[in-house]
Amino acid sequence: MTKVVSRPLNGLDSIANSEGIFSIVAMDQRGTLKRMFAAVGVANPTDDDMFGAKIAVASALSKSASGILLDPTWGVPAVNENDILPSTCGLLIAAENPDRGNFNGEPRPTKMPGQDAAWVKSLGGQAVKILVSMHPGRPIKAGEPDLTSETVQLVQNIVDDCRAQGIPSVIENLIYALPGQELDDAKKEELITESAILLNATKPDLLKLEFPVTERGCKKLADNLTVPWAVLSAGVAFDQFKKAIILSTEVGGASGFIAGRSIWKEAIGMNKEEQNKFLNSTAISRLDELNKTVEGRARSWKEAKK
Repeated sequence: MTKVVSRPLNGLDSIANSEGIFSIVAMDQRGTLKRMFAAVGVANPTDDDMFGAKIAVASALSKSASGILLDPTWGVPAVNENDILPSTCGLLIAAENPDRGNFNGEPRPTKMPGQDAAWVKSLGGQAVKILVSMHPGRPIKAGEPDLTSETVQLVQNIVDDCRAQGIPSVIENLIYALPGQELDDAKKEELITESAILLNATKPDLLKLEFPVTERGCKKLADNLTVPWAVLSAGVAFDQFKKAIILSTEVGGASGFIAGRSIWKEAIGMNKEEQNKFLNSTAISRLDELNKTVEGRARSWKEAKK
């Protein structure tokens, strides 16, 4: 049985810094991480490869993060077995079904059986993270499901379950293009903001959102959201993500960031010595720079909650 480390449940304060700002490192990738290994020549990464990457990133970056987001397959066992998270770094656990549903080429919301709020608490988690995908305004043909409404209802059920268990709900949304279509920047902005507004109505504790493309998109979020939000990195280049954070906080009212690959992606595939050197120099410097970027710009999640 995997070792469980007991961690206090203090709402969003468990995953925020003393100023109520989120500086969270995301390392919950599973399929994406395997593809990253494949891209550097490790076609079939072993469990040891996956555990090793999780431990290396968590060990190096947790000391400068307000929280770390991990998967239950490799990430959570890695940090619990090694007890490597400082008390200043909260633990978010990804509880979504890694095998997303599918309806004619579109993602369809599904819930992973047994992975509820009580289960996250039993693993020592201090927040529940759920990933969904939405395309508001998608056409609905007679007899077909309303995927947007299904997604919102799934999120509502998760939010209610988390509230009943006394653990924060963190809802991540990724937009998608309809089959055969491509999204230009204007459409991306529309989908990101409209999805956020729909999910805001479920009253999650925190929204994890893509950068809404423009200053106008950020302003729309600031004007319409009544729950705090943090901007995700989506693996973009570090300098690009830093610019996104500035607009998201200064204009969009974001309460911080949840960033993964933009900070640590080059570490995958390195030998242990090179990896530790990179994570404890370049990667930690990036995280520290992002922490400085949100300082004085991001607003406390307590102020963001209306």
